Amino acid sequence: MRQGSLVMAMIWMAVLSLLLFWLPLFGPLIAGFVGGRTAGSASRGLLAAVLPAAVLCFVLIGAGTALAGLPLIGIIASASLFLLIVVQSLPLLVGALLGGLSV
Repeated sequence: MRQGSLVMAMIWMAVLSLLLFWLPLFGPLIAGFVGGRTAGSASRGLLAAVLPAAVLCFVLIGAGTALAGLPLIGIIASASLFLLIVVQSLPLLVGALLGGLSV
């Protein structure tokens, strides 16, 4: 079993998601499938799909806290954005799972 690249999987998912934005359901599904195959396994594919959203939310915790001056506001805004991103990217997650399982 070959070990895939997590960073390359995230790059493929991001690039293909941007290029295939005009396909509402199938664009993220294709991007997730390619990223899951690049990652090498289903768990690494799912990690490659969720990790950019988690990093973005950690950055937003700091930015929200710095702008509002209240850490609780930053945490609430970041957590709600994370849930929105994950729910919106369900086809990407399904594609990453299928791509990782097909290796």
